[in-house]
Amino acid sequence: MRTARFTLDPAFRVAEVNPRLFGSFVEHLGRCVYTGIFEPDHPTADEAGLRQDVLDLVRELGVTAVRYPGGNFVSGYKWEDSVGPVEDRPRRLDLAWRTTESNRFGLSEYIDFLRKVGPQAEPMMAVNLGTRGVAEAIELQEYANHPAGTALSDLRVAHGDKDPFGIKLWCLGNEMDGPWQTGHKTAEEYGRVAAETARAMRQVDPTVELVACGSSGQGMETFAAWEATVLQETYDLVDHISLHAYYEPLDGDIDSFLASAVDMESFIDNVVATCDHVGARLKSKKKINLSFDEWNVWYMSRSQTEVSALDWPEAPRLLEDNYSVTDAVVFGSLLIALLRHADRVTVACLAQLVNVIAPIMTEPGGPAWRQTTFFPFAQASQYGRGEVLDVRVDSPTYETKKYGETDLLHATAVRAEDGTVTVFAVNRSRTEPLPLEVALGALDLTRVVEHSVLADGDPDARNTLDDPERVTPHPGEGTALADGTLTAVLEPLSWNVIRLG
Repeated sequence: MRTARFTLDPAFRVAEVNPRLFGSFVEHLGRCVYTGIFEPDHPTADEAGLRQDVLDLVRELGVTAVRYPGGNFVSGYKWEDSVGPVEDRPRRLDLAWRTTESNRFGLSEYIDFLRKVGPQAEPMMAVNLGTRGVAEAIELQEYANHPAGTALSDLRVAHGDKDPFGIKLWCLGNEMDGPWQTGHKTAEEYGRVAAETARAMRQVDPTVELVACGSSGQGMETFAAWEATVLQETYDLVDHISLHAYYEPLDGDIDSFLASAVDMESFIDNVVATCDHVGARLKSKKKINLSFDEWNVWYMSRSQTEVSALDWPEAPRLLEDNYSVTDAVVFGSLLIALLRHADRVTVACLAQLVNVIAPIMTEPGGPAWRQTTFFPFAQASQYGRGEVLDVRVDSPTYETKKYGETDLLHATAVRAEDGTVTVFAVNRSRTEPLPLEVALGALDLTRVVEHSVLADGDPDARNTLDDPERVTPHPGEGTALADGTLTAVLEPLSWNVIRLG
């Protein structure tokens, strides 16, 4: 096997990593909320009904911005249903997922959850621009953020929340280009209502950060034209445009699945090009950043059947994918793709946080455990803080049906404030180890602190309720740093974290 190589130099950098890159997503879907983060009868539940075993895992995961309450759910959401005394909150049909929403967990509970996760957990609130509009958005903003002295802010205080919620980051709807979305709109219709909403929200608070809806995926027929039309209306009013992407192996094509990040990086590049084209047309020096606020491995072809069979149950088991080692390696590669584009991707949300296509699983009344995908995210969140260095690999390749000739090595590196460097690397080969050499140039590095590997002799190995620690990271062998060169051998089908001090 030919050796894969790249060079690191502190003079060549991509950007500082925005902590929001390690965000997640809590939607009222399946068991993400109920028996996920919120289960009042659970043995570990606190006085607010939050599962403390889940809180511990969320802290360990290192999640930052948490997007809420959807997702498709938000396009039928009445925020007023989710505040005030729980016993007075109405039960509603949720058209997005054909379920019944009790509203036992609402806006105040969401903020309480974030505060208990810790100061790094920031709210990212979505407003309903499907069945509602400008008035409801600014009313929610006033209820949530105004200190006191108005009808809605005083109502929040009367509900027991004296302190404002301080929500700075807002999504202007969700996937409004999708025909499946309640209140689906054309690009012209959505661009107009998004601009009106953004303008009104900035009248309430000029410092808010706003995310306009981009395409629901690169495969949408309206992709790029949608972004261009929406940004033509909103360019000076918003800060980000959203991207959503999910990946699964189709027709047994594992080799293409392992190269999913090729599509993710193409998606990012194409949206950046569209944003900058609109900026050039408008003669604006402003740059629109990207909010990749839904991404994951998701076996979507399975879940469509699940949802269509529902008859309005409350918090059913939905989209509870159980992730393998192969899934975790692809997942890690997607994280690498996000880090490689940290100059423009300034928000990203793993969808979702608990039970629903999630890194954390729970059993009602029982334990919580880590899926295989938990480990790459937790390690990237912990060690991927600092500035991303420009990594351009010279790698052996393999052939894929979907993406053609593809590098076996996918990698990035992040330099922390103290000068330490972490290399994140994936070997996409299913059968062969991959020798790696990294020239460290002017970096003042003298030792390998750790080489952590997520791989397994069984690529289908996964963590379950019965065997929750079947898959965990293990130390790599033979990794060395000498004469300014890092040498390592990446195991077949592996996610690697190599820390250099």
